[in-house]
Amino acid sequence: MSTPSTPANPLGAEPVARLARLAEAAAAASTPQAVFAAADAAMKELIGHRLFTLLFVVPGGAEVERIYSSDPVAYPLTGRKPMGPTPWGEHVIVGRRAWLGRDMEAIRWAFFDHALIASLGCGTCINVPVCALGEVVGTMNVLDREHAFDERHVALAQAAAPALAPAFLAVMGRLKG
Repeated sequence: MSTPSTPANPLGAEPVARLARLAEAAAAASTPQAVFAAADAAMKELIGHRLFTLLFVVPGGAEVERIYSSDPVAYPLTGRKPMGPTPWGEHVIVGRRAWLGRDMEAIRWAFFDHALIASLGCGTCINVPVCALGEVVGTMNVLDREHAFDERHVALAQAAAPALAPAFLAVMGRLKG
């Protein structure tokens, strides 16, 4: 099980400098996984988290695939899964809007695997769409203890998400297309 990483400062490191370091790491990375690990570290330092995952939306939008997990035992990288129409998907993927689930009630509303999420000590979640070339290519998902996040944390996650777009495109095989 991942351990919490609550920063001493409620918003973690000096946000602009930390986001700049993420952008530099993303630009210098030689693999998508290196970019994803840099984003995981940046989010841990900026806002703290118990779980960090990335999902890409398979072209056509009917499926998603986990491409990164800070806890590969609980949330392994395991192929594709169907993404049926849900209010959460309408908000995040179709609407291109970040979603903040502040407590377990919100987590239960959004996710079928809410029991697993709770078992990891998580009860709040930020989901941010990762967008490139005019479409949502995936989501960045940051989870921690109940009520750990607010709109300030969402804004920092939204500022970090664009650094992931080229790596998502590489995973999806779109960079040369």
